[in-house]
Amino acid sequence: MGAQILIVDDSPSMRQMVNFTLAEDGYEIVEADSGITAIRELSVFTPKLVITDINMPGMSGIELIKNIRKDSKSKFLPVIVLTTESEQGKQDEGKSAGATAWLVKPFTPDKLKETVKKVVG
Repeated sequence: MGAQILIVDDSPSMRQMVNFTLAEDGYEIVEADSGITAIRELSVFTPKLVITDINMPGMSGIELIKNIRKDSKSKFLPVIVLTTESEQGKQDEGKSAGATAWLVKPFTPDKLKETVKKVVG
């Protein structure tokens, strides 16, 4: 079984597309439909990587990253942001919250796989 990856996105079709893309490479995927669900998932297991959207109801991806960084168990967990947000201000906010990488939707499967490989090895 490959490394576990937590995908956090409120769009079922986006979660499915990311899941499909990464499962091809043998990664084990866990899905969360919100930042709140992701925090619950992270309390029971620690994946090798989190991939999160920014714009989600309840808790934004930025808030999720801040929560991940606050917890000693997940402080160093890599987080890739996968979002439609391309403006530099948002990216800077993400980086200062602790994002490891930033990918803009729509993404190519190859770009996603390449970024995941760089981050998880």
